[in-house]
Amino acid sequence: MNESEFLALADAILDSIERQADVWFEKRDIDIEGARSGNVLTLTFADRSQAVINSQAPMQEMWVAARSGGFHYRLKDGKWLDTRSGEELARALSRICSEQAGEEVVVDELPVR
Repeated sequence: MNESEFLALADAILDSIERQADVWFEKRDIDIEGARSGNVLTLTFADRSQAVINSQAPMQEMWVAARSGGFHYRLKDGKWLDTRSGEELARALSRICSEQAGEEVVVDELPVR
């Protein structure tokens, strides 16, 4: 995948996560606020903790920084996988957001094309 294809895909991923956070707030009354600035999406939770998701075009990775640590995800075999643990990005974000929101949050499957 070339850089422009990666950037379009990363943009779609960040858009998807931001839309889902809006739904959690509006439909489930979960206090999560999404704020987007370019290739960075910051999710702020009721306790003021944050999870930051951003794209790294030179490495073609998605990065996540959260209270539980920092994680890098690379597209492999049609899935965004943690470069160390192999955990899928949507599953990891579900875990991270649930921990920081204090209730179950499920991140839907994220774009891979």
